[in-house]
Amino acid sequence: MTTTVIHRADRVLLPERLTAPGWVEIGSGQVLAAGVGAPPRPADVDHRDATLSPGLVDIHCHGGGGFSFTDGVEAARGARAAHLRAGTVATVASLVSAPVPALAAQCAELATLVEAGVLAGIHLEGPWLSPGRRGAHDPRALAVPTPADVETLVSAARGTLRMVTLAPELPGAVDAVRQLVANGVAVAIGHSDADEGEARRAIDAGASVATHLFNAMRPLSHRSPGIIGACLASPEVTVELIADGVHLAPTVTALAARSALGGFALVTDAIAAAGQGDGSYVLGGLDVDVADGVARLAGTDTIAGSSLLLLDAVRHAVLHAGLPLEQALQAATRTPAEVLRIGGLGVIAPGVTAPLIVLDAQLRLSAVVDPRATP
Repeated sequence: MTTTVIHRADRVLLPERLTAPGWVEIGSGQVLAAGVGAPPRPADVDHRDATLSPGLVDIHCHGGGGFSFTDGVEAARGARAAHLRAGTVATVASLVSAPVPALAAQCAELATLVEAGVLAGIHLEGPWLSPGRRGAHDPRALAVPTPADVETLVSAARGTLRMVTLAPELPGAVDAVRQLVANGVAVAIGHSDADEGEARRAIDAGASVATHLFNAMRPLSHRSPGIIGACLASPEVTVELIADGVHLAPTVTALAARSALGGFALVTDAIAAAGQGDGSYVLGGLDVDVADGVARLAGTDTIAGSSLLLLDAVRHAVLHAGLPLEQALQAATRTPAEVLRIGGLGVIAPGVTAPLIVLDAQLRLSAVVDPRATP
């Protein structure tokens, strides 16, 4: 006889809404049913004063736990494990700018982990970025996109390339957007000095994400909206927000969340320092110092990713930016999964096998519920 387990919680994030209370029935290694109010029979596990949510999904992450995704398979496993321990059940590995042959080799290596279900995909943040808005990217690695280089990287990733960040004002960039989208790759606008028209042309060509909005891009002006205005006003574009109080002031996080017609996704942009603390690290061959939790290129004021965990971003968005819990959780679960078309993640629904997480009243991880562990 099949054994099922019913979890009841004071709050459950279902696809339609955050219920209070709700329940989830698990069996045969998957979610069997979920609903609002009292469960159909007495619950086996009762999560009092807690929230049951899909596991978190991070679509922009460079590393964690002392490991970087650029350093090979075992380092990638270590980085992914560090975020998994903190409630992020799916991580897209972000790679920083490097020569195309080096990126192709990294993509081919990480593709094995995506194919094995360890990683949720690969994100290339570069090398097709603006030199003037490069942030913590090595200027020697920057380039303009060509059809041959796009094909090289798409082929090397073997169908695991989920997203590419590029600057749409570069020569050949709009054609690259079309080529990538035709290959099933989401294109993000970022590290760019594009004006509104240049951003709009990329969006019309299929760009659907804005990389860490406000950071490493032309500032918003009331007479020159630039990338920020174009992306916030476009229903086709989901904007990434790094809700840590460093990349964005809480007020700006709240304003962007309310203004983005295409919605927003919380991301970490985390480097190896995530879950580790202050110290010296390396990002794409460049030295990074982390002090008081803030990562900067050594000897400069340039922010170099973050030491953020995604659940910390959710908590910051709720407690400091004042976002509703439902909105913040959706931005770290369903929205990023849908943006990159990653099935089986970000929702609690029949057939889902991905782990669920339980958050206490302070929005801290208290348990992980893995349907695959239930017979």
